[in-house]
Amino acid sequence: MKTRILFGFLFFLLITGTTISLFGQEVKGTDEKTEKFDANAFILDHVADSHEWHLYTKQNGESVAIYLPVILYTREKGLNIFSSRHLAKENVYKGFKLEEEGDLKGTIVTVNEAGIADEKNLPLDLSLTKAVIGMISAAIIGLLLFLSLARSYKKTGISHPKGIQSFLEPVILFVRDDIAIPNLGHKYEKYMPYLLTVFFFILINNLMGLIPTPPPFGAIVTGNISITLILATCTFIIIQFSGNKMYWRHVFATPGVPFWLLPIMIPVEIISLFTKPFALMIRLFANMVAGHFVSLSLIALIFIFGSLILAPVSVLFVIFMDCLEVLVAFLQAYIFTLLSALFIGIAIQEEH
Repeated sequence: MKTRILFGFLFFLLITGTTISLFGQEVKGTDEKTEKFDANAFILDHVADSHEWHLYTKQNGESVAIYLPVILYTREKGLNIFSSRHLAKENVYKGFKLEEEGDLKGTIVTVNEAGIADEKNLPLDLSLTKAVIGMISAAIIGLLLFLSLARSYKKTGISHPKGIQSFLEPVILFVRDDIAIPNLGHKYEKYMPYLLTVFFFILINNLMGLIPTPPPFGAIVTGNISITLILATCTFIIIQFSGNKMYWRHVFATPGVPFWLLPIMIPVEIISLFTKPFALMIRLFANMVAGHFVSLSLIALIFIFGSLILAPVSVLFVIFMDCLEVLVAFLQAYIFTLLSALFIGIAIQEEH
């Protein structure tokens, strides 16, 4: 037990030390250009999605990064595929430019011959960004885990769990017995594939986002509101298509409500259909982003005050936050899956 605690402490210390080292290298590289360390912009750049996987910044200010493929489509130019290195090193490439300021910061726009960006007609961006690479990696990891689990069951059958079984089987049984069955009843088997997919997809992405380097780790996938929107939309679609007569009667003809109140109640019930997935989206996004903001802010304190005296204190707080974020990673996957099952259960509830 003591050995496990020691290895766990060393692991988090390694992660924190790596993060501080990267911060230190980047700050040294930016000291020549700026007099004051801008923690706000620095943290936002780390949390936001990007067309490149930033590793560190040299002392001369040169950025070392893994540049990801850019895939754009416009009616005039057709399909364009090139490395994001061109957008980072050159101001304009093939009539495209990466906006660095304003509301479209981080968005690729088309530029005419006069150098004016067309902000109204944006190209269709199918680029492989950090978030996309993170999602693909999480999907591959999940696929490998469950294929390994399937092969294990095929060889040994239903027996005492060993290897990967001993880790995944209790989690799967937890999702089934504590989430699906209590909320969905005898119809739980129909929705188990979706619930398991959502749970492990969120969990794997949450854990991968806690490791700063190397790629594909460090991408804060669930801290991207577009991705949480899609996850919540999937739950919303399943709810609406699973809704029975009682569910829709409750929306358009609420039992026990006088007829003259229906013009007021129907809009309220329709709005409530959208507030449920909206709550799912915001809850997952806000909780995951908040943890990273706090951790990065604690590390940034060292460079804001320009003193290494704060380093041990910051490291201890960051280690504590890392431990807390591991708990939050599991907790948010559980909450999203639980609420999805709960909302679906309300839609398929049979009339008493």
